[in-house]
Amino acid sequence: MAQCVQSVQEFVQDSFVPMVAVLCSEEAERVTRKNNLNFAELLRPFCRLTSEGHIRDPNNQVQAVKNLRICVNNVVTSPNTVLLNEVVLSCQPQEGAVTSVITAGDYDLNFSGKQMLSHFVFVFLATTPWFEAYRESFLQSMPASDHEFLNHYLACLLVVSSTEAVPVEQFLKLSQEQHRIQHSGEYTNPKWFIPNTLKYYVLLHDISEGDEQRADTVYEDMKQRYGSQGCYLLKINSRTFSTEDDEQIPDPWSQYLHRNILHNQDILDDLTVNSAAVENSISAAEVDCHHPTEKDGLSNSLENHPLQLDTASSPGSLHTASAVNTDLKKGARDSESIAGGAGSHGACLTLNDHDHIRQFIQEFTFRGLLPHIEKNIRQLNDQLVSRKGLSRSLFTATKKWFGGGKGPEKSITEPKSTCGLLYPPEAPELQIRKMADLCFLVQHYELAYSCYHTAKKDFLSDQAMLYAAGALEMAAVSAFLQAGAPRPYPAHYMDTAIQTYRDVCKNMVLAERCALLSAEILKSQGKYSEAATLLIKMTSEDSDLRSALLLEQAAHCFINMRNPMVRKFAFHMILAGHRFSKAGQRKHALRCYCQAMQVYKERGWSLAEDHINFTIGRQSFTLRQPENAVTAFRQILTNDSRQTATQQGAFLREYLYVYKSVIGVNEVSLPQLPLPCIHSSATRVYFGHERRLAEGEKQAATHVSLDQEYDQDLAAMWCHLEEQLVAAANRGIVPANFQPTQCCLNSQTDNLRHPLAVVEEPIIVEVTFRNPLKVSLALSNLSLLWKFTADDAPPSKEKTAEKLAGEAITNEETLALGMTQKDDIVTTETILDFHLGPEETKMARLRLLPHRTGQLNIVGVVYNLAEASSGEMTVDLMVVRGKQDLMIRGPRLNQTKEDKMLVRHGPDRRLDPIITPSMPLMEVFFLQFPTALLCGEIRKAYVEFCNVSSVALCSLRVASTHPDFFTFGSKATTPLTPLSPTSAENCSAYKTLATTPQPGSVASEILVSAEDFSQLSSVMEIPIDGNMLQPGKSIQLPLWLRGPDQEGVHEINFLFYYESTQKGNKLSHRVLRHTVFICASRSLSVQASASRSSVPPHHSLDDKGHGGTLVFIDVENINTSESGVREFHIVQVSSSSQHWRLHKCINPARDKDCKLTSRERAKLCFRATQCKPLQASSDAVEKYIFADLNLGNERVNLKHMLTLVDICSRFYYSCNLFYPRMIGVFLLVANVIKETDVTQQQIHIDRASDITSIVKKCNELDLNIIVIWKAYVVEDNKQLILEGQLHVALQTIGKEATSLTPKEEAQEMVLLKFKSELPLPVVLPSAELSQLIKTNLHYPETYTHPFVQDSLCLVPVTLSLSNCSLAQVDVIIDLRHKSTSPESLEVHNSFTWVGQTQYKLQLKPQEVLCLTLRACFLQAGVYNLNTPRVFTSQQTASPALIIINNA
Repeated sequence: MAQCVQSVQEFVQDSFVPMVAVLCSEEAERVTRKNNLNFAELLRPFCRLTSEGHIRDPNNQVQAVKNLRICVNNVVTSPNTVLLNEVVLSCQPQEGAVTSVITAGDYDLNFSGKQMLSHFVFVFLATTPWFEAYRESFLQSMPASDHEFLNHYLACLLVVSSTEAVPVEQFLKLSQEQHRIQHSGEYTNPKWFIPNTLKYYVLLHDISEGDEQRADTVYEDMKQRYGSQGCYLLKINSRTFSTEDDEQIPDPWSQYLHRNILHNQDILDDLTVNSAAVENSISAAEVDCHHPTEKDGLSNSLENHPLQLDTASSPGSLHTASAVNTDLKKGARDSESIAGGAGSHGACLTLNDHDHIRQFIQEFTFRGLLPHIEKNIRQLNDQLVSRKGLSRSLFTATKKWFGGGKGPEKSITEPKSTCGLLYPPEAPELQIRKMADLCFLVQHYELAYSCYHTAKKDFLSDQAMLYAAGALEMAAVSAFLQAGAPRPYPAHYMDTAIQTYRDVCKNMVLAERCALLSAEILKSQGKYSEAATLLIKMTSEDSDLRSALLLEQAAHCFINMRNPMVRKFAFHMILAGHRFSKAGQRKHALRCYCQAMQVYKERGWSLAEDHINFTIGRQSFTLRQPENAVTAFRQILTNDSRQTATQQGAFLREYLYVYKSVIGVNEVSLPQLPLPCIHSSATRVYFGHERRLAEGEKQAATHVSLDQEYDQDLAAMWCHLEEQLVAAANRGIVPANFQPTQCCLNSQTDNLRHPLAVVEEPIIVEVTFRNPLKVSLALSNLSLLWKFTADDAPPSKEKTAEKLAGEAITNEETLALGMTQKDDIVTTETILDFHLGPEETKMARLRLLPHRTGQLNIVGVVYNLAEASSGEMTVDLMVVRGKQDLMIRGPRLNQTKEDKMLVRHGPDRRLDPIITPSMPLMEVFFLQFPTALLCGEIRKAYVEFCNVSSVALCSLRVASTHPDFFTFGSKATTPLTPLSPTSAENCSAYKTLATTPQPGSVASEILVSAEDFSQLSSVMEIPIDGNMLQPGKSIQLPLWLRGPDQEGVHEINFLFYYESTQKGNKLSHRVLRHTVFICASRSLSVQASASRSSVPPHHSLDDKGHGGTLVFIDVENINTSESGVREFHIVQVSSSSQHWRLHKCINPARDKDCKLTSRERAKLCFRATQCKPLQASSDAVEKYIFADLNLGNERVNLKHMLTLVDICSRFYYSCNLFYPRMIGVFLLVANVIKETDVTQQQIHIDRASDITSIVKKCNELDLNIIVIWKAYVVEDNKQLILEGQLHVALQTIGKEATSLTPKEEAQEMVLLKFKSELPLPVVLPSAELSQLIKTNLHYPETYTHPFVQDSLCLVPVTLSLSNCSLAQVDVIIDLRHKSTSPESLEVHNSFTWVGQTQYKLQLKPQEVLCLTLRACFLQAGVYNLNTPRVFTSQQTASPALIIINNA
């Protein structure tokens, strides 16, 4: 239970105190009314004795009476109705009260009803003053019953004023009146303890009016007449109104006068609220009151009992509530008229008067009341002792047989089973009970317990259950209050008493009193579980107020246990709140639900949360707390509810109704709406116009749109391309303040800086809405809420602009009031209808069009919210207008130590763009752009650049991930209008002439400067006239495309770059993206290799006298039949190099046209020769030699070689950017190479590196092969001719090159090595070294020798050595080497070289030397003569076979 101000002992003692009645004369009443009090109220604050009293028990033992309190009441034969409902209603939690928090596990519970401000380590029990007020009023207003005497009057104060003419006569009249009330039998109330009631005579003297001497004379006469212990002179009203302002006298009466609480206007307002008809209200106000007893007999009848708490009022009855309200207001007015204003009690009393009253009470108690009680205890004890000699059984039998002056009577209104016997007042059992009650009132608990225990046995034996229950109840209380606790508290006595009161006697009032006492006692002993069980048992349907209070106290018992039962606390607080609501206690019901919400909130109890929030919303709305009601309903709608669709619809309608009634029509600031949910982090912002779709044959650039998904890798790729473009525009340097262009911002982009938007270009914000409910939502008039701060004032509008500059402007007011939008600053687009289905997530794209430069902040969205109607129009009353803020939290910071220790988030400024001045805006269109190409195919398309802005653009560039895919043609060769698709079929990249093939024809040559090539980088400048494109103008350029070398689908990205002619803008440039997908199909496979000619140089010199190298080219048709290609024609083979050229074709079948059908292969052999040094270096400018060999009847016209150079060479060299030349590094070991004149000048160069450079120089070829082909395709019964070219780069002699890109193989997993290892020794690549020397053996193929005549056959063999390098080379020849090659092992090799078997020679540059050797054979056979070792034994050579015949 909740904590009480009093201790348990004080509470129980104050529940049963001596009762004293008061009878006043009219004049005495007038004297006390000067203080706005009657006499009983005047004494009430001083009724607790501050000193200790004493009595003697029947054994003459002195018993101390400590802290005694008496109860003084006016004699009222018909008591006024006490409204317990209003007692509870008047006591509410105070505003600003100290927060009491109970910490239980993971819960922090706040019992003040306010926001919890701090966390307390200690456990603070919450107080419930409304329960204490109810309990006090309940116990003080308990009706007097005949089965007990605790609340019967022991004495009567007769009060007469000293101003009376004959005060003694007034005393006589009052005494007779008291006697008539007690003994005439006309009145059932009040009830008196004993027949001889103590009468105490009080002479009241008003010091301000009366004669003090006369008062003293009258008092002396009274002492003579009534004795000094039976009368008293009380002097009051020492203070006059003139001195009222001089001294502040405390007012001790306000806390005791419950009857005047109704003058509080807040209570009247609450009563008005409770009695008003509220939509969806649970029940009307119920009244708990006391009724006077109207019938004779025992006052425990169910029909006429004074403490039936709830009157019969039908739920929702407005008549009952109105009548109660009227009576309450009338009573409040009467009370105000009688008692006056608050705080005016005791206005004529001084502190001395207070002391006089206090002294009077003490004198009356000690000299009058206590001796009277002591005397009666002795008398009752003597009567009981005198009867002890009789046998109890005999007495009982005699009583039953002869009546004994007492007979069992049946109640008029109750059956025997309910009450049992009715004892007459003089019955000995009641005398025992009367003595026990007197002992209890004067704190003699031991004797009281003994008497109660004795009476209990008598009552049980007579089956007088009501009397027995009362005796059990008081016996248990007496046992608890005994000093030193000689016996444990008999809780079972209380349980039996409660059960008897409730079930047998049907008296819930007495049962409730018993339960309140027992619960407090159990709580004081720490037995909270038993106390809670007892309180819960006392709840019933007959009184909602009682059930609510007891359920609340049971909840506090659960939370105050050693191991707090938090969920039981919350559950019973919900039950208490429900009963409070039924009892009309709206504020208490709201408080209970709010306290229970602390337990259920955010614990996964969604259904319980919904119920609590819904009830809190209704109660708050009823109590005229609309803000709290809206907040509670918001919680229902924002949480992920598991309610049914019907229930959610009801919640939504309730919220809309409350919201509509709360928000005024002229509300300027829009309130926050809970629905629908907005995923702020998923908000995307797009700057600029949306992409235009294709127009006819034109295909617009893809650029960026909100329909595209964000990809981090693609964003990095675009950023890299933009860096290249910016570097190209800034002389190869990327500025330090460079920021990549971001047209579309989302949660994954870098939003730390303010984005830049352009004036007069739209800003599109994509907001993600989610409907968490299972009912549809209808949004209307949806638009963005923004705030704008202008930069500076334009000269045209000085006054208006000065106001706008530096001043924040918002459209919230215009949107709230439905005014005209501020279209001169920012045009706001409105979506008229936006429908969200059940649990649907949907995006809305809202547009803004800024018209001024400055800072724009997009702060939220504004819309009308309504429940979507099914087939009917939405009711206007159920449509509300509000807003939701777009609050985006930036990424978490993780840079510093503080960031890592705390949770900090950086800014996210995607919704805060800076509006910059006008910038050029370019659109790009493509015409006749293919989607599929053959590998190497060259196709012509057109690109159109349009400036759709009012600002000229310049510095037009483009960067691409595949710069080898395209190149721009010259505008001079472009027709004014683009070609039609039909004429495009005949558009060829090559200009050819018909020729007659001539056997052995030599290649035609042309010398081209490197400057004639376009820039060989990934950034290209787009050739436009004047490097500028004026506003509204457009230009078309031819775009030559070449199919990728690798088959498959290729993603090719273009990034166009342009700048404004007006410099100094925050936006230095703009970019435009375009992505195409090209499907490349197989065409031809070209493999090329080069080897040195085996023919001796003096046999292979051409007309110009130069030696040659053989170039072998294999061309295979690898095209599949699905593409419709019939055959490929190899039109021409060209070479490009600075040092080499193709000289002539030496194919045996060179006179035939080279045509390849599917899977056919052609082998071509060409002789390549070195260019003359003077020819290659005749000019300071670097030159390239193009040599062309046509293989068919067509030849590329040399007059149009510019086309070949501009297109074919560009494709080739742009392709070579990404295929670096292969450079071999070779080391020589054991080979001595003399330095040439060139190398001798490099004195400080290491010899090994010198040899490596020589080897590299010797094996370098650097010959680029270009194969031009035509393909004949049948498509739609028409024959098309496709053209293309394939590239092969021959870098080194002896290494094969191919036009196909090798497939990447997965790298093998390599184990981690934590210890570095020494590099392995490099194996000498002697095979390359041997290529420096060309060897040839000259011998007869067949030799006949008579082995019979001569056993040794000597054959002369000539070995020719040719130095292929330009350096002097030392050569070592060893004839003793035995070949181990598989080819040489297959033939007979039993021969030997005779003569000199080792030579050391020196060959000058390009020198040819011949040696004459002799081979000796022993028998006939086939022999391999190619065994001489030159340079290294690892040299492999083709077999040189000789046949030796026997003659």
